[in-house]
Amino acid sequence: MRKYSFASVAALIVTLMLGVVFALPARAHASLKSSDPAKNAQVQTLSKVTLEFTESVRFPVVVVQGPGGKRYESGTPVVDGPKIVQAVVPSVPAGAYTIAWRVVSSDGHPVEGEIPFTVVGSPDAPATEATPGSQATPGSQASSGADGSQEVEGGQAAGDSQGGSGDAAATDTAAAQDGQASIPGWAWAVVFGIAGVGIGLYLSLRKKS
Repeated sequence: MRKYSFASVAALIVTLMLGVVFALPARAHASLKSSDPAKNAQVQTLSKVTLEFTESVRFPVVVVQGPGGKRYESGTPVVDGPKIVQAVVPSVPAGAYTIAWRVVSSDGHPVEGEIPFTVVGSPDAPATEATPGSQATPGSQASSGADGSQEVEGGQAAGDSQGGSGDAAATDTAAAQDGQASIPGWAWAVVFGIAGVGIGLYLSLRKKS
């Protein structure tokens, strides 16, 4: 009975030791602690990718894949202990993205994974109010037309004033002509007749003298 108990205890100890031996490498493997952007997150813009692991890592590889399978990472990732920072190209378009990463933990075991997220883009800017002359609106066209018409109307007004002066002069001349034309023909005959009689009397009296 004692031999059986001793064998059971020895087997249990060996099992626990083997479990600890196999657990140590697994516990030494690095794992992703956090990321920015986070998994399935929605961000307005993207300037860089930050990955933080449970321990220091080496030989990082970070790929940022966006719409159409295009890659948007820029340069090589920067390692600072357990943290990795990967820059991306400026002005990334909106769409679905995936961060594919691969690192080597301190025990030499490679670890990799993927982080999906979405870039939604900046919210639409409010519509810019139209400034005078910046947009052709009915009101601005009317005002422009008013300005042009004022210039034309001003020229017309000047012409009208000059034309008015000419019309006034023509009216005065016509009035004078009308005044002359208003004297009847018989009155002219009387005037010329009297003048002829006077001239005849003057000549006859002169001959007598």
